[in-house]
Amino acid sequence: MQNLNQRNRIFLLHLSFWAVYFSFFFYQITYGRRGQEVVLSRAFLDATLHVLIMAGIAYLNYFYFLPRFLKHKSTPRYLLEFLPALVLAILLHLYSKQLIYGGSDVARANFMYKNRFIVQHSLSVVFIVVFIGMLRFAEDWFQLEARKKEIENEKLTAELRFLKAQINPHFLFNTLNNLYYLAFTQSPKTTEVIDKLSQMMRYMIYESNHPKVPLSKEIEYMGNYISLEELRLDDKVPITFAVTGSTQGVQIEPFLFITFLENAFKHGVSTNAEGSWVKVEITLLENRCVYSVVNSRLPATEKEDEKSGIGLSNLRRRLELSYPDRHQLQIRDEPDAYAVQLTLQLT
Repeated sequence: MQNLNQRNRIFLLHLSFWAVYFSFFFYQITYGRRGQEVVLSRAFLDATLHVLIMAGIAYLNYFYFLPRFLKHKSTPRYLLEFLPALVLAILLHLYSKQLIYGGSDVARANFMYKNRFIVQHSLSVVFIVVFIGMLRFAEDWFQLEARKKEIENEKLTAELRFLKAQINPHFLFNTLNNLYYLAFTQSPKTTEVIDKLSQMMRYMIYESNHPKVPLSKEIEYMGNYISLEELRLDDKVPITFAVTGSTQGVQIEPFLFITFLENAFKHGVSTNAEGSWVKVEITLLENRCVYSVVNSRLPATEKEDEKSGIGLSNLRRRLELSYPDRHQLQIRDEPDAYAVQLTLQLT
């Protein structure tokens, strides 16, 4: 469809050029010569043949000789092939004018055999052929640029899909760890965890395979994740999750928020440490979505810090691809707390 639209635009461009050229030439031969009687029918025939011959040699070069030149990259060969056709077109161009005007106006007929007239009209043919040929090069250049942009967009889309694909196994691994812990302790909450996990898997596999997803679905996914953590922690850690504003019709990139939420539980929550807490807020203000996660701090091992760094760099890259110049990420790292605030411009 895009190629069809491009061809239609090129066709309209060429058609417009010839319409303007015909109008200008017809005006020139009918109103540009004072003191001479003008026969409109003859002038119209002259303008029509003039444009047809010009267009014929121009598009013969456009569709046949120029592509052969671009294929073989040989200027002598191109000139050897094209010049006979150009000379034939010029002779036909001059002969048509002599036929139209020769029998009715002897003075003008004699003028048409003079060198000045022949050179003038030969140059006009060459000019039109060169101009239409330059359009061919311009069109090829724009098509090449459009194709380069399309390939770049495809690469960015593939990269974004790869970054998203890296997330799902990570979440699945952590959730299975939670499930293993509950099963090992023979917790009666195991079946509830399996149900939450099935809901998360359904979202990850079926509902998130789109460039944008409803924010309400993302919130539901985050709620299930928090519920799993609450079950694992046996409700011993204060966790707050608040949503302010209407989520109706709001669409976002999937899995943007979960990385910080996961890190909050990984590095800031433990049943063995007193004072652990997590606070999560999503606020919708007009065309902005403000997401904040604040959690207590626990000493992190070198291995955990490395994983967190990979997840954060992954998220930064996704934000650059999905929300270029439309996001703001603020991170505050303090001895006893870790705070993240992500602001997205939705429109």
